[in-house]
Amino acid sequence: MKPIGKVLCATGIIAGLLAFFWKDPFNPESLSGARVLLTGASAGIGEQMAYHYARFGAEIVLTARREAVLQKVVEKCLTLGAKKIFYIPADMSSPSEPEKVVQFAVQKLGGLDYLVLNHIGVTRFQMWSGDVAYTRWLMQLLSLPRFPLSATVLLTVTSPVFSIPLPSCFSFSFPGKIPTPFTTSYSATKFALDGFFSSLRHELIMQKRNVSITLCILGLIDTDAALENTRGKVHLTASPAPEAALAIIRGGATRVQEVFYPWWVQHMCCLWVLFPYERNRVLQSYYNYSGP
Repeated sequence: MKPIGKVLCATGIIAGLLAFFWKDPFNPESLSGARVLLTGASAGIGEQMAYHYARFGAEIVLTARREAVLQKVVEKCLTLGAKKIFYIPADMSSPSEPEKVVQFAVQKLGGLDYLVLNHIGVTRFQMWSGDVAYTRWLMQLLSLPRFPLSATVLLTVTSPVFSIPLPSCFSFSFPGKIPTPFTTSYSATKFALDGFFSSLRHELIMQKRNVSITLCILGLIDTDAALENTRGKVHLTASPAPEAALAIIRGGATRVQEVFYPWWVQHMCCLWVLFPYERNRVLQSYYNYSGP
């Protein structure tokens, strides 16, 4: 057996033993009445998170750009059991929007327990063409709004237990850990987020602040946008969005530092570090590129 095969085999055995003896720390009742601000809630993983929070009886503020779609999500959340639910249309690429959204949520809910940053714009899954303007726009949308959002919440929220689950949600969200083909601009924004929030976590711990930050690293998820972008370009099976959404919520509720979904994403990140000489060849084998 090749060394990489031995590592995978050993990892699988260890994972199996941990699964056998592991006790699930997640208590769904802990989210009953929890006050949640969820961005990017009109479709995909964000929409599915809204439905899960509603089933758990949370109080929710949803935001996204499309008001008509948001209204439909709100209506379904009410039928699923949300205790309170509000929405506010907002474009996170606008510098003034993040603070407005936080102030709206705090006013409607009286505070916040969870800030779930999930918004995403139109992303390109293709070779980088040198379009610096697009990269700048994507950074403005995906990275920069999260900084003032978090800062505003940290300064205004007085809840004794406050968690910031930070899902990095797109088809290949491990570009925030591993630089991958076809995601040059997107990967740049995700590395920025990982660096900022991982450093912020250290500072909050050193200050003995009771705030947790959960980074969520996702593989290929079967949202419409992800499947459309990656069709014919990758050799991977997409995982279901409802399960990805639940994994994110569980991670935030149990205050873990990182969530990997599906399971193989964590192994891929470990192998990337352990096998520096083989990793590029293995990674590129999952992508289909036949030239311009």
